[in-house]
Amino acid sequence: MSESEFHTHGFGPVYDENSRVLILGSFPSVRSREVSFYYGHPRNRFWPLIARLTGEAVPETIKEKKELLLVHRIALWDSIESCRITGSSDTSIKDVTPVDIKVITDAADIKIIACNGAASKRYYDKYLKKVTGLEAVKLPSTSPANAAWSIDRLFSEWEGALGGYINLSIG
Repeated sequence: MSESEFHTHGFGPVYDENSRVLILGSFPSVRSREVSFYYGHPRNRFWPLIARLTGEAVPETIKEKKELLLVHRIALWDSIESCRITGSSDTSIKDVTPVDIKVITDAADIKIIACNGAASKRYYDKYLKKVTGLEAVKLPSTSPANAAWSIDRLFSEWEGALGGYINLSIG
């Protein structure tokens, strides 16, 4: 196993004043850090899942991904600003500095916070819940490491939690 290294997030949140849903990951994977954007690993199901939830085509470019999120009032960030991590392993995370979540919650009327996986929820509960005062929903991870969850099963769970909040009338 490779050695734990200190990393900072490296890219900012996606949101605007119209955002109503905040989806939080834990910390960017190696591939996401390389491409400087969320869910950069080609096998991560996040972008196909968001496209399906919104009834849109799967976005390819960072610009298309940002536009897809914003038109459907979705904000996207991670729970962690910096940490020690080995590769992309959430279980190896140590020495956490959380994000300043007020950047988003002060700018937008967030109605629901959804955590993409258990690690995100754990760090949200430990560091950010006291800042927002909001409970977060833990959703099954879209990571390829979560192979037990098919895209159909992920869609069912995510749609059940977020379907009433994602703006489907635009686009």
